[in-house]
Amino acid sequence: MRKAKPKKRVVLPDPVFSDVRVTKFVNHLMYDGKKNTAYTIFYGALEIVKSKMPNEEKTPLEIWKKALENVTPQVEVKSRRIGGATFQVPTEIRPDRKESISMKNLINYSRKRGGKTMADKLAAEIVDAFNEQGGAFKRKEDMHKMAEANRAFAHFRF
Repeated sequence: MRKAKPKKRVVLPDPVFSDVRVTKFVNHLMYDGKKNTAYTIFYGALEIVKSKMPNEEKTPLEIWKKALENVTPQVEVKSRRIGGATFQVPTEIRPDRKESISMKNLINYSRKRGGKTMADKLAAEIVDAFNEQGGAFKRKEDMHKMAEANRAFAHFRF
């Protein structure tokens, strides 16, 4: 590489839970630099999760973390051209990319959901991911199935 790697930016923890992962999630959720709106949506979604699951002994933040964990893929397939043929090669995912993919999937599938507000949609997707169902969880399962189906090409790894 000709240029030096860019420095990783420091993400500050969020004001309510003092958690960096919450801030990263809100940054993915945010549109047009409207961070306060994104925080309002996220905290509203956690309140809805709290009301939807009153008999759960975990806090809404722990439920959200478990939901993220449930939709985090371990492997993905990357296209690799070898001798004119393109192979889908299964590769391990770096930890920071895993986190980013899981957050993006959770947000994208909650946006596609039916519901009144974004907070409602996000809360429903979080509850589904916590219970190992819903769009984001299905996406992770599909990624793993693709990797398993193409395991024969694993020796073409980068």
